[in-house]
Amino acid sequence: MTDRSSPHSQFDNKSQAWSARFSEPVSELVKRYTASVTFDKRLAPFDIEGSLAHARMLATIGILSEDDLQAINKGMQTIRDEIANNTFDWSLDLEDVHLNIEKRLVELIGDAGKRLHTGRSRNDQVATDIRLWLRNEIDIACSLLADLRQALANTALKHADTIMPGFTHLQVAQPVTFGHHLLAYAQMLGRDLERLQDCRQRVNHLPLGAAALAGTSFPIDRQQVADLLGFDAICQNSLDAVSDRDFAIEFCSAAALIMMHLSRLSEELILWMSPRVGFIELADRFCTGSSIMPQKKNPDVPELVRGKTGRVNGHLIALLTLMKGQPLAYNKDNQEDKEGLFDAADTIRDTLTIFVDMMAGIQVNKASMRSAALQGFATATDLADYLVRKGVPFRDAHETVALAVRMCEQRECDLSDLPLADLQTFHADIGEDVYDVLTLEGSVSVRNHVGGTAPEQVREQARRILADNA
Repeated sequence: MTDRSSPHSQFDNKSQAWSARFSEPVSELVKRYTASVTFDKRLAPFDIEGSLAHARMLATIGILSEDDLQAINKGMQTIRDEIANNTFDWSLDLEDVHLNIEKRLVELIGDAGKRLHTGRSRNDQVATDIRLWLRNEIDIACSLLADLRQALANTALKHADTIMPGFTHLQVAQPVTFGHHLLAYAQMLGRDLERLQDCRQRVNHLPLGAAALAGTSFPIDRQQVADLLGFDAICQNSLDAVSDRDFAIEFCSAAALIMMHLSRLSEELILWMSPRVGFIELADRFCTGSSIMPQKKNPDVPELVRGKTGRVNGHLIALLTLMKGQPLAYNKDNQEDKEGLFDAADTIRDTLTIFVDMMAGIQVNKASMRSAALQGFATATDLADYLVRKGVPFRDAHETVALAVRMCEQRECDLSDLPLADLQTFHADIGEDVYDVLTLEGSVSVRNHVGGTAPEQVREQARRILADNA
């Protein structure tokens, strides 16, 4: 098996850097099985960034000459350009992104390229690369979460007075506003944003300098490297630095929660868009038709979000399982940390990007929402609260309203349709003012407290979110 800590002393005949240790070459099947370059080459910009900081530090402590440093800087720029122009020759024989870049650097600048690996191992190198890459992905995701919250808040402002039914058990419960409903998701996404920002703090620790597992005998300056790369802190234990993947697991956990929230919203969009409900329309660019039924408009994007949520959940479980049985320090198992992590980051990036556009362009059918809110005796709780304010104990008021609802069911009418005389048969204290609380508008407006569905509260909450994102 390959030891990532082996020194890179030669690159001949496309062989691995540790070939002098072995009497026969690695089989072609094993090469394909153990290689990671097909997916970890996306780390190349961060590998170069980390190498340049390491080179600068080595020059500062006298390990590299100024000429070596200039040659490394120049060679890395050439490699950057080749990668950007898709002319870089990625080799499966060199196993991963690190050896591919190092070999090309040696080809370009000679011995200076060989000196670059002094004082480090691929173990701390890859741990640094992943953290640099993930830090960047977290920043992108945080920005997209803020954009989506803003889109939801803007739509909520437009629909602070748009009444719809609120549900429990998918049964009509009480009237709410569409703006209030959307802001519930804005709150979820706010927690997601906080989680990612908190996760970023633990991601932003520098492993470089831990070398293979025990540190290095060279007088390195890890703080200088941390400062050059923008790390907030340095990993304090070399064994932990090279073997820790908590930060990746934590990110995948946050990503799974983001996808879970978006899946819940997707489920509602799918229901709301159904012709039997008809609350909303999604723009055509987020939907597809049927190969056989010309009338169909299918909400493919929300449906795929539901499906991709399971995929991201799976990446979290895979990482937890990957790490659960590993002894210290680095093990080849850890090569399996990347594909799931990469896919989780790609998925939330794409999903959030699409959702920002989709939610900003949603079309709302106010009439359908209002009609649905008039079904299911949505103001029944308001009648009970009315009786409580008249001095009736809540449990007695609850029973009284239940009897009134039964009468409405028999007459196939709403509570607001019952004549006052009929309502007074349930309680003598019911007066003309009862109809004020039995309207949809009266029901939502009276809930005028922090967190309530009153239009005034919806507008205030939406403005706070927009101000936070300003």
